[in-house]
Amino acid sequence: MIQYNPKDWITFIFRFHKSDTFRKLIPMMLLIGLYSGGVAYLELEYWKLSETSHVKNLNLMHTTVGFVLSLLLAYRTNTAYDRWWEGRKHWGALVNNSRNLSIKLAAYLKEENDRTYFRKVIPAYASILSKHLSNDEVGKMLFEGFDFDFDHNKHKPNQVAKMLFQKANDLYTSGKITGDQFYIINSELQSFTDICGACERIKNTPIPYSYSSFIKKFIFFFVMTLPFGFVFSLGYYVIPVVIFIFYVLASLELIAEEIEDPFGNDDNDLPTQKIASNIKKHVEEIL
Repeated sequence: MIQYNPKDWITFIFRFHKSDTFRKLIPMMLLIGLYSGGVAYLELEYWKLSETSHVKNLNLMHTTVGFVLSLLLAYRTNTAYDRWWEGRKHWGALVNNSRNLSIKLAAYLKEENDRTYFRKVIPAYASILSKHLSNDEVGKMLFEGFDFDFDHNKHKPNQVAKMLFQKANDLYTSGKITGDQFYIINSELQSFTDICGACERIKNTPIPYSYSSFIKKFIFFFVMTLPFGFVFSLGYYVIPVVIFIFYVLASLELIAEEIEDPFGNDDNDLPTQKIASNIKKHVEEIL
């Protein structure tokens, strides 16, 4: 995730980051410019159409359709951001639940080996969940005092959650914690799997294909018809105007595409590995 100063306008305006939509859209913008220039030449020089031509009335269509398109893009962007923010809330809950579980265990557990176990496994859940959501391979995880080799054919976060619950159950059966204490920490243990399921729902349920496809087609045909109506009032200046309109509309769609899946490795995705590192730091301090 990109760290930035939101008050630094100059940097935003004149610096093009590698994730900026301008770089991604340059090939299409050049093609749109050539297309607009071709339409302007045909209408003004070759066909010699006048301003009284019915083609000029296309501006009325663009005014109406442009309003509808702006509503669709606003809804699209808001929906994508809701998915991004929901993912951030779930990872915030994972941070809080990891801390709460550690605080309770720190009060309950007297033996150092039990504390060491949870000091290693609780942060491991966050780290493995981050890799699981970003489709990164999870190799052999080595902890002090034991090693755990993941079964790559099984759900990896579930394997760690099972380890946590089995250890808590062993503490109860051996009398190291009471039944009431086991019940108190059960909500945090259960929350790990709940958070994992919620994040998987976001990742595995993208915006419906027909909706995303329709918006792209809508933008394309809207921009393709712009030169026909505006060439009479703008002349060859229609080229930069159409390019700019395409840049704005297509950029909104690209931004929505990137943030609707917040668990990847893009620059604007959630910093799950950094959050996992913070969880590790906090749990080690508490335990």
